[in-house]
Amino acid sequence: MALLRRELHRIAKGPVANDEDTWSLVFDTDTKRLYVEHEWQHVDVRRGGASDNGTEQIEIAEYMLQGGQTAGHRELWRLIRILFDEPNAPQHE
Repeated sequence: MALLRRELHRIAKGPVANDEDTWSLVFDTDTKRLYVEHEWQHVDVRRGGASDNGTEQIEIAEYMLQGGQTAGHRELWRLIRILFDEPNAPQHE
């Protein structure tokens, strides 16, 4: 299975370097599926370094409805605009 991946957004939180969330646009070349993947690794230094990590796959439409307008949402909109950009078409904002 080959996955093509483009990072959309990364957030590092807290005092620990590996306490972060990453969202990526992923295309699975075998199943022909395009989706957003959220990966996280959270370390709670207040609870002796307990960690929580995982990965979830999110449909693009669902991702666009989540959490307001983050840098990841803006990057995905930019990529979609490029994909559907027509040569010599008037520019709209």
